[in-house]
Amino acid sequence: MKTLTLETTAPFQGLAELVAHNEGLFEKEGLSIKWADRERGVDKRPQLDATDVTGKGINRYASHGRLLEEGKADLYNACEWGNYCRVESTKVGSRQIGRRSIVTFAALVVRGDSPVQTPQQFANRQIGVPFFFGTHYLTLQMLEGFIPREMIKLGRVPNGSPYRFKLLMDGEIEATTLTEPYISLAEKKGCRLIISAFHHGTEVASDRVDAETYSAFNRAVREAVRRISANKRAYLHYFIDYYKDKDPEIAKLTTDDLRESRIYVVDPAPIPVDELQRTYEWMKSWGFLDETPSPLDLINPVVQQQGYAKSQSAPVQ
Repeated sequence: MKTLTLETTAPFQGLAELVAHNEGLFEKEGLSIKWADRERGVDKRPQLDATDVTGKGINRYASHGRLLEEGKADLYNACEWGNYCRVESTKVGSRQIGRRSIVTFAALVVRGDSPVQTPQQFANRQIGVPFFFGTHYLTLQMLEGFIPREMIKLGRVPNGSPYRFKLLMDGEIEATTLTEPYISLAEKKGCRLIISAFHHGTEVASDRVDAETYSAFNRAVREAVRRISANKRAYLHYFIDYYKDKDPEIAKLTTDDLRESRIYVVDPAPIPVDELQRTYEWMKSWGFLDETPSPLDLINPVVQQQGYAKSQSAPVQ
């Protein structure tokens, strides 16, 4: 049995992987999964004076990817945009090897007493986002269709919805981005969702993850996707269980407070070439990528294609 060390993941970004682990699907594929805590030692203080929307001067490995860069993990998943940036600056030759299974739902949220009712009203109003994480980039993509780029104002706040939600409710920030279950909690507390969207993430691997290993990993994840899709309600508790011991507000939620429509999983797959190119060009247009001459430099095409193709055999049962 091959041991694979994964950086820890929350349900909003890794539900299928958590289900595959808890229900023994990885073991059936010959994989022993160990988890490395990527959050240990991470600075969770807000830095609202960090306002460059591209995160210039900020560590791209503040959480995701740090342990892989240190040789303490083999694989991690994070938002696709952030992984473009991390792979560009990797010191250990890490590469993206495909899209993760969950398509994350996120929202830009204000308190109920906010004067903001529409995306247009965010012009020149600071929004707290976690730089180099999915909702950082999603905020730019959601707003640039409503207001000029130069009127989008951001400030750095911690990764992790619990921290951003508290900053919002304490009045330290006017608006922020959240993922589940904190979107549902925010709604119960009278907050408003101004704009929301789904976004993709990808998996990044070290050279210890070859095509055979990735195909076994994907077969387990595909079976988890099948189980979740067949009965989403049975898996909503993951979103509460992950946070409830640290947050009594989440502990009060029930699965009836969560919307199944916000939980969307698909089979892991390669990044489509046309989407890879468009995302690369968008990242370049904002100044996120400085040193990558081609988007193909950001992926491992052999592991991505073969790992996906070989995973199409009958799933574990």
